[in-house]
Amino acid sequence: MKLSKGRGPRLALWLCAALSPGAVLAQVQAPAAAAAAATVAAPAEVTEIPFAPAHAAAVSVPSAPDAWGGERTGNEPTLSDRVVSYRIEAELDAATHAVTGKEQLGWRNRSDRPVGSVYLHLYLNAFQNEGSTFFTERKVLTAHGRSRGAAQLKKGEWGWIDLKQVKQGDAALKWRFVHPDGGPDTDQTVVRIDLAQPVPAGGTLTLDIDFLSQLPRVVERTGWFGDFNLVAQWFPKIGVLELPGERGATAPRWNVHEFHFNSEFYADFGSYDVKMTVPSDYTVGAVGEQQGEPVAANGKTTYRFVQGDVHDFAWVAAKGYKTLDGSWQGPGSPKVAVRVIYPPEYAGSAQPQLKASTDSLTYFSDTLGPYPYRTLTVVVPPYNASEAGGMEYPTFFTTEGYAKVEPGTLNQYASDFVTIHEFGHGYFYGLLASNEFEEPMLDEGLNEYWDQRMLRERKQGIVLAGPLLKSIGFAPSLSGFEMERIGAGLKEPADPLGGNAWDRFSSSSYGSVYSRTATAMHDLEERLGKQVTERAFREYYRRWHFRHPSVADLRAALIDVSGDAKNVNQVFDQFVYGTAHIDDRVSSIDSEEVLPLAGSVLAGGKRSDGDTKALDKRIDKQREDWKKAHPDAKPGTGPFPWKSTVTVFRAGAPVPQLLRVTFKDGSHEDVRWNDDRRWARFDFTRPTRVVSAELDPQRQIYLDANKLDDSRTEEPDGSASRRWTADVAALLQAFYSLVVTL
Repeated sequence: MKLSKGRGPRLALWLCAALSPGAVLAQVQAPAAAAAAATVAAPAEVTEIPFAPAHAAAVSVPSAPDAWGGERTGNEPTLSDRVVSYRIEAELDAATHAVTGKEQLGWRNRSDRPVGSVYLHLYLNAFQNEGSTFFTERKVLTAHGRSRGAAQLKKGEWGWIDLKQVKQGDAALKWRFVHPDGGPDTDQTVVRIDLAQPVPAGGTLTLDIDFLSQLPRVVERTGWFGDFNLVAQWFPKIGVLELPGERGATAPRWNVHEFHFNSEFYADFGSYDVKMTVPSDYTVGAVGEQQGEPVAANGKTTYRFVQGDVHDFAWVAAKGYKTLDGSWQGPGSPKVAVRVIYPPEYAGSAQPQLKASTDSLTYFSDTLGPYPYRTLTVVVPPYNASEAGGMEYPTFFTTEGYAKVEPGTLNQYASDFVTIHEFGHGYFYGLLASNEFEEPMLDEGLNEYWDQRMLRERKQGIVLAGPLLKSIGFAPSLSGFEMERIGAGLKEPADPLGGNAWDRFSSSSYGSVYSRTATAMHDLEERLGKQVTERAFREYYRRWHFRHPSVADLRAALIDVSGDAKNVNQVFDQFVYGTAHIDDRVSSIDSEEVLPLAGSVLAGGKRSDGDTKALDKRIDKQREDWKKAHPDAKPGTGPFPWKSTVTVFRAGAPVPQLLRVTFKDGSHEDVRWNDDRRWARFDFTRPTRVVSAELDPQRQIYLDANKLDDSRTEEPDGSASRRWTADVAALLQAFYSLVVTL
């Protein structure tokens, strides 16, 4: 998911302890058909399996080697250890934006005990009323800032998902809504299904589910606008049963969080076989590969898409949309059919989106691992539905549209950035499948970092100049990592990067998961080296693709490959698990000539009288004699050496620093400040004095909250202020140019 520019502060809500499944059940009346059916009670030996903690976040203990079935070698019959299967038949009512569905859900009990109840996500119920966890949090948080989706839903625009019937074999089952995170009783995004027969250890479950999904008008992530329908988070989806040794679990637990305002998703890998019936004049795209030709009858057309080894399914149906097709193939990957689906008003985006997508396939495959699927579908939402953009699903993502994308402009950077970002999710969210609820930095943060690496390789920065400034040859720019640093909230970080998605001080703090993670990883790369860091991430991907790594698993991979536990642990302790900030500065420069000392001296049994005037005359003569002997001497040199003292001060966490000291004769000396001292003084005795001192001269430490005080000169220098003034003016010019194009 992209973090849109409209996000503002949001206060985190739910500060409650983890509750057992039975403690927070909100009994609701099942539909008449289910209510009339007898429910068979689970046997007494079937014990409750608890929920994952409501405030679970950064895991500190690495997962067991056999977690999620162990590393995938490529020799297995399927790419992933398929835990679930979905066969769904769906029909879209284009007039009402409702989807009628029949689902057959298959699930395998990986645990060592019988399971008498399962839990399903009903994500669309986040949009059914203001009593959902999503809207309750949104209301509070938007009072302290702006949200990504600010739309106010009216009558006929709300969305929900209704279970019509759930059957296990011939037995109709009852259900009740639960609140694993202690959310409001009015939230209905998680439902408990009590089974007629428990699923034995290692056994399988089949549920037949009839449901109706009413899409909301686009608020965030999903919904409709006009004749455009992004059908996402739309079907009943089973939660994840985690086992001991998986992401910090010590016993089996259901990981099935409510749909929070600042969170996304987590699910088991499996297979999807989905048929979608839509009006015949609608364009359709979906996760996976289309099977055969669509079947048309009575003004409607049915499409079938199939995909294995993914953990979600979304699709788009839109009237009047066009397509642009391409293909890509790289070492170790199948030939990939790439399709861009776009509205006529954004025809100018189609080719740039296709190129950015195929370039991303190359970069991510080369640096992390081969892309394993045969399709990639890119959807450009229409004007006024931008909040449906910037969303990721396996083999399928939505991006942003522009009427025209001109090379070298700000809108080209914005277009490419969002497309690369959403494609990158296909690795960090899709193939690695980290838990976006509890550890969003593993997806949003690491993805942001890897995207910026790709843009850096392309030498693609943010152009701050509009046409007027560029016409006179003035075109300042920012690199992507410089932009991330600006938005990283470095001065007063409120929450650790490894915190979960919803226990955040504000929306800005959640937003820092993107930029501050990218900045922290940038700085760690500077310590470890570019090639070492890339090898470490490639190993992280190799170990954990088609599994579900934790923050601790990432740290272990970085340490194992780099061999540098000190630097990796320091970054993780300070920023992933902690809220440290860095703010080092050059405090002062003091210089004085080392002259003969005035005063009385005892030498050879005789004491001098300390004649100051005589000493001054001797010093003056030494200066005159030296000038005659060195007519070509550099400025600042003389017969007497200089002692200079540079004082540095640390207002935040320790970080290895390089201090570069420059002398009057143009020479410089580098010293390391790599200890825990709050302040330090460095003395230099040289033929000439120190004229400037600078911390981090190579600009490697982006986490420093204030880079303006990293350097100091002996004499005032206005060049910096003039540079900043020019950059601000350029930024304003670029902003106004962008506003005109919107």
